[in-house]
Amino acid sequence: MTERTVADLVVARLGDWGVDRVFGYSGDGIDAVMGALRRAGEPEFVQARHEEAAAFMAVGHAKYTGRPGVCLSTQGPGAVHLLNGLYDAKLDGKPVVAVVGQQASTVLGSAYQQEIDLVRLFGDVCAQFVQVAHAPEQLPMLIDRAFRTALATRGPTCVILPHDVQSAPAPDPAAHEHGIMVTSPGLRPARVVPRDEDLRAAAEVLAAGERVAIMVGQGAYGAAGDIVELAERLGAGVVSSLLGKPVLDEGLPFHTGVMGHLGTTASEQLLRGCDTLLLIGTNDPWTEFYPAPGQARAVQIDIDGRQLGMRYPVEVPLLGDAAETVRGLLAAVQPRADRAWREQVEGWVRRWHEIAEARATAPAEPLNPQHVVRALSAVLPADAQVAVDVGSVVYWYARHLRLPRGVPAHLSSTLASMGCGLPYGIAAKLAAPDRPVVALTGDGAMQMTGLAELVTVAARWRDWADPRFVVCVLHNGDLAEVSWEQREMEGEPRFATSQQLPDVPYARYAELLGLRGVRVTGAGELTAAWEAALSADRPMLIEAVVDPAIPLLPPGRPFDKVRGMYAGLAAETGETARRAEAHLRRERADEGYDDPAG
Repeated sequence: MTERTVADLVVARLGDWGVDRVFGYSGDGIDAVMGALRRAGEPEFVQARHEEAAAFMAVGHAKYTGRPGVCLSTQGPGAVHLLNGLYDAKLDGKPVVAVVGQQASTVLGSAYQQEIDLVRLFGDVCAQFVQVAHAPEQLPMLIDRAFRTALATRGPTCVILPHDVQSAPAPDPAAHEHGIMVTSPGLRPARVVPRDEDLRAAAEVLAAGERVAIMVGQGAYGAAGDIVELAERLGAGVVSSLLGKPVLDEGLPFHTGVMGHLGTTASEQLLRGCDTLLLIGTNDPWTEFYPAPGQARAVQIDIDGRQLGMRYPVEVPLLGDAAETVRGLLAAVQPRADRAWREQVEGWVRRWHEIAEARATAPAEPLNPQHVVRALSAVLPADAQVAVDVGSVVYWYARHLRLPRGVPAHLSSTLASMGCGLPYGIAAKLAAPDRPVVALTGDGAMQMTGLAELVTVAARWRDWADPRFVVCVLHNGDLAEVSWEQREMEGEPRFATSQQLPDVPYARYAELLGLRGVRVTGAGELTAAWEAALSADRPMLIEAVVDPAIPLLPPGRPFDKVRGMYAGLAAETGETARRAEAHLRRERADEGYDDPAG
């Protein structure tokens, strides 16, 4: 019988922390842990096609489940590949634990093959906790501290395991002597509420406002009902950050949608017109779309005191859980009789819905990408989970997808890293295999990681209770978001050598893997394609061939803020540039602007 090793102890400790799956890729630096996983049978090991995708899966697991995600890699290149996903966890504030192999302790410092200073490598991304196991007795203390720190700080941590330590005999768990740390797993969240006097001060600020706006972020999950009640009492309008989009029902007549560069005209008007701002669990970086400093008195609620007052000058900072703190405000805020501001906000919302519909139904060559995403709203199941990759698809998700109440949707927001969509979707599906998943991605992100991770989908779908896993690829042959950024920010024309993508038959590739695939080029085909994908007997890929000429227009910007778009397009030639300028002028006119000639 195999002697119990440190690797067996590590795997057992993962189970003690409730870990049900580990995402990773094997290699000689982590062989001992792989052997322990095989012997134990659980947690489940999920093989990604690349360590970066494995780290994204771990982040996705944390986002969809609320529990720590775990990723595993070998030393050297495997460790390097984890960084992007771990930075995604750090910037979006999600608990992830990385377990990373390392060469044997005896060779470290000799410039050995695949030897990298891993503490230095992970020193920034896992700044809250990164440690090397130098002796078997350090385990399971290091695992306990890694999980406890990841949960307490809502970020990534890392434990580095030299191969000789992994393979060493497990220490005596009953050891009781100097220099041996005996720890225990588990962390129960506490109730965090502000002081009563601070709640009263915040309520006074909110009650004094005549035009109140409430901005919700991902930290507001679990507080939706209380936020709606508070908005009703204050006659406030509600806006969300990108990460906060799923928190509240966007069908509410006073919900203006997502804010910022990829947000709605109604959100821009709400924040430009308010005199009081309540920020709940949000750290959205689009500060130019906030009220001007001094325009609004502000109250902010956040569980992390480091975020308070960081994006806008705050008069009353409230450190506490969103739901508990909002309930405290409800106890101190009386209903407001004057509904003039609320009526104005609802008018902006109605107008935005008209603008959004007009934009989505505008003619395009061949398909309007806005219409592709908007068409999903009518058929998206109430028990679905949504994953969104990074690129122009985020604009259309933010503006056009109406999520049923309770449907989670996640993306790499603060890091904004392409390639997250399929890994996120896989993590969501593995966490809830009885629920359908829809992954929205552009062709750039699909070529970056999606094609590889579609192989993972093809390898695993037969194990799922519900086989529905829908991948929608917006195929425009262009890195569209960057093309529009070049025009908007630099006044530069599209650089075809940089932006043009190789043509890939995405639907045929899915079929080659044994999945379903359909290529859509006409608006009349969209509803049938979505319905077929959401009733298919296996995962299905919708390849929507869309027009790269649809502008990524920021809402409510004066001409000097979009002048570069016109200048960049003027320097381009061809039919696509002509259509792009026509779309730009039409969308600007929808917002009430009559721009001079570019």
